[in-house]
Amino acid sequence: MRVVVVGGGIGGLALAAGLRRRGFEVAVFDRDTDVAATGGYHITLDERAQSALRKLVAPETMRRLLASGSALRLRDRDAFWDRRGRLLGRGPDLSGDAGIDVDRITLRMLLAEEVGDDLHLGRTVSGVDQGEDGAPRVLFPDAVPVPADLVVGADGTHSLVAQHLAGGRTNSPAGIIGFSGRTLRADLSPGERRRLGRRSALAIGPRGAALYVGFLDPVGNAALDAPELRMSVTTGPTYIWGAMFPESPATDSLRALREGELRAALSRRFREQGWAGHTLEVIARADPHSVAAYRFNAASTRAAELAPWPAGRITALGDAVHATPPTAGMGAGAAIRDAAALLEHLGDVEDSGTTTAEAVRDFEAGMRRRGSEVLGLAMRTVRLILATDTTLGAAATAATTPVLAAAARLRHR
Repeated sequence: MRVVVVGGGIGGLALAAGLRRRGFEVAVFDRDTDVAATGGYHITLDERAQSALRKLVAPETMRRLLASGSALRLRDRDAFWDRRGRLLGRGPDLSGDAGIDVDRITLRMLLAEEVGDDLHLGRTVSGVDQGEDGAPRVLFPDAVPVPADLVVGADGTHSLVAQHLAGGRTNSPAGIIGFSGRTLRADLSPGERRRLGRRSALAIGPRGAALYVGFLDPVGNAALDAPELRMSVTTGPTYIWGAMFPESPATDSLRALREGELRAALSRRFREQGWAGHTLEVIARADPHSVAAYRFNAASTRAAELAPWPAGRITALGDAVHATPPTAGMGAGAAIRDAAALLEHLGDVEDSGTTTAEAVRDFEAGMRRRGSEVLGLAMRTVRLILATDTTLGAAATAATTPVLAAAARLRHR
């Protein structure tokens, strides 16, 4: 069976790695010319995502990943803050958590190595269709079509493949614009280093302003102590932060800014909404080249509305089907789980005579459930942020956070 994968992100490369190891003929086409040229900064892989990945890549690749990943179990308990920097509560105990945080670039490079020469970079796909024999084909603006027994769209939120199947967009703006950056822990003042600690944290203020600060240390908190295998992009304690605001003309105007100018504008926007100056230090001292803007897109949280097409020899996975805001940290993990599930069902075609369409049907049924689950979790935070962007929500947020902060002080005396 020949499988053509459109898109060389995490899900597409994970699938191709698994297919290649199982002996399938596979080709991946991606418009990027460099696997390190990828958006995003770090992703979280929970135990389910890691279990799926073990089915797709060689054991040595998993060891290299763990040696390059920051273990959640070695972090302090996560924290929730208000806009003044007052502690509102703590997250669960992570000491038994098998999850890891890993640089997106690191994971993509590891997967690209597994795919090898079957990854074709600098190849822009213009569409998909079916040839005269009914077999699916991948189309290019500057080359002849490539036929396949199965085409898989792993081309992200703006997927050409999913739009071909669905007859239109498979997701829509979630109502939030995100801004992200990287700040070395060593660049913060001693006071902020103590307050933020070696943990991830979330702060939400009135009018939809929110700031997530993720802690990443693949060296000091390595999931596997094997320095000789380490290839992490992040080499010291670092905060990967994400600022969030509701979509509006004012917020949209920030998306046109770049680097230091955008960093300064974000700090100014938070200050105008009453955030304490020290809580913005993580933004003000960020590497200006790392600061970027992006829109949150989301598919439906209803499983029945995901992959709304008849099963056939063209399918899709990951964000192409269940585009997920980053507010739950589960989007990439879900794409990896999709890839492992599709590989398992395609194995049935080889082993038991199941047809490709039947394998795809069973795969898509499971993908709908997975996508609905992660979308539900991610959209909870999105809805919470948007709920504060009303007159009543803003007033309630401003009134309740001092009470919660006082209660937290009593609990942690």
